[in-house]
Amino acid sequence: MLYPQVSSTRQMIDLSGFWRIRFDPEDEGGFESGFDGGEVIAVPASWNDQINERRDYLGAAWYQTRFALPWGWRGQRIFARFNSVNYLAEVWLNGQRLGAHEGGHLPFVFDITDRVLDEDNLLVVRVDGLMAPDRVPPGSLAGKPGISFGRADYPDTNFDFFPYCGIQRPVLLYTTPQDAITDVTVITDINGTDGIVNLKTTHSAGTPLVTRFVLQGHGIDQAVESATGEASLTVNNAALWSPESPNLYQLRIELRRDGEVVDGYSLEIGIRTIAVEGDRLLLNGEPIKLLGFGRHEDFPVVGKGLLPALIVKDYGLLRWIGANSFRTTHYPYSEQMVQLADQLGYLIIDETPAVGLFFTEPGLEKRNALCKQYIRELIDRDKNHPSVIMWSLANEPHTAEPEARQTYYSQDFTVVEHSSRAEAVQAFKEQAELARALDPTRPVTLVSHEGATEESFAFVDVVSLNRYNGWYTESGQIEVGVQRLSREIDLIHQRYGKPFILTEFGTDTIPGHHAEPPEMFSEEYQVEFLSQYIAMLNSKPFVVGQHIWNLCDFKTSQGVIRMGSYNYKGVFTRDRRPKLAAHRVRKLWRNNE
Repeated sequence: MLYPQVSSTRQMIDLSGFWRIRFDPEDEGGFESGFDGGEVIAVPASWNDQINERRDYLGAAWYQTRFALPWGWRGQRIFARFNSVNYLAEVWLNGQRLGAHEGGHLPFVFDITDRVLDEDNLLVVRVDGLMAPDRVPPGSLAGKPGISFGRADYPDTNFDFFPYCGIQRPVLLYTTPQDAITDVTVITDINGTDGIVNLKTTHSAGTPLVTRFVLQGHGIDQAVESATGEASLTVNNAALWSPESPNLYQLRIELRRDGEVVDGYSLEIGIRTIAVEGDRLLLNGEPIKLLGFGRHEDFPVVGKGLLPALIVKDYGLLRWIGANSFRTTHYPYSEQMVQLADQLGYLIIDETPAVGLFFTEPGLEKRNALCKQYIRELIDRDKNHPSVIMWSLANEPHTAEPEARQTYYSQDFTVVEHSSRAEAVQAFKEQAELARALDPTRPVTLVSHEGATEESFAFVDVVSLNRYNGWYTESGQIEVGVQRLSREIDLIHQRYGKPFILTEFGTDTIPGHHAEPPEMFSEEYQVEFLSQYIAMLNSKPFVVGQHIWNLCDFKTSQGVIRMGSYNYKGVFTRDRRPKLAAHRVRKLWRNNE
């Protein structure tokens, strides 16, 4: 899934701008060849905040736009790429169906070479964001024990962020030559002070061609040719990629016939290794500790729409506070976000859209198939990014038998009952195997809220846990909650002996609300909560990461625990102003206190 680019052999245009949208609440359809009227809609952006009357609407809607084929594109293969449409997408060009895709946040492509006109093309997209039990993430499950958190939220999600709908990242038209590079895989290794760059490409040509690889940067300029599309380069005294020194090399790949270039593709690569050794996480052979956050693609008006200025702002906040990492909670972020992480030196736990999974009918077989689809699409998209150091299979799946949920531990914190559903264990076993088969170079994790009884931890390389002791449990009692969590983390490590990341911890904090002594929802309570958690995590050498929930406040469904339909766990407000906790975390992380 190579990102389109402009070069001497390839062209690209962005269809971002003002489209038209027609909502279809009765799902009557009939707009495949276009429609009259409708409303103006900006693309990319979610529809929910743009059009007041459609804030909570998650059903069918039809988008359309017109475009002309740029001069000089004939003779090449022409494609339409959708970077993110949430949730179901079905696409027509000039009344002809191109195809469909299920799942938001990951790209899909259609070959339109034989269907595009020189002038006046009509592109129509049907989008359906309905929440349903057989979708991933699932929805419409309120009040069902064991497969939801039991809350009555509106819209009825099985996750705690707003289910924004629409065309949320750019739609691109691009070309490739008839004989084109179709895939590139870059795997790096380190041998002493040298870097090893292993390369593999595929191409669409039916006749023998030669692939030429050119690697440049940091004082080197190497080239090698291959008749098989595979090669290995040794970089002497390599400038390694790390958060402290995000060194990148420029890789140019050329497809040649009789010495003439028929296609070329360029990308930036970083030479680095990532590995698990015992209960340590190693970057370039040295222990690494992840300091960072969960985050949401969320901002007023645009919803989950791509907003480049917001990406720049958030990386500035991460740098200011002393973070070196984040998890793409709870779906893959934009390719622009990942590309910039390569350049700025941030470490990413890359997560699929599998949040809120459950492992009973209805829809179990379909959900499992979708999860595997997302793993394939995610790894295909992000496998060449040095910033991506780990694959996360899911966030907070409901893997426990509901009747056993409260009987995990005795008073002395020994496990009294195993309670994972067999269907969940089998599903994550298969998913972990698939991720490793597609990419054996990166660790795999699963983010659970079940604790030491999460039997699927046996299949992953890094154990990740979300916990809110002192908030949802032991409410108002931070010290009691932290002590209990400390014992639980020790038990998990005793059982699994793997690196551990606390992937979520935090408190809802109303900006400007203060209390002395600290009390829940005050800024002082958030400061004390995060301070005690960080001190406890720092005391355990096998804890390789601490990710606060959340970088910024974000929009949620309406519900009795979400005042103003917001989750206020950010250390920054939704418009990126710091709370007191931001200053405390900055001091703790930057001064290593």
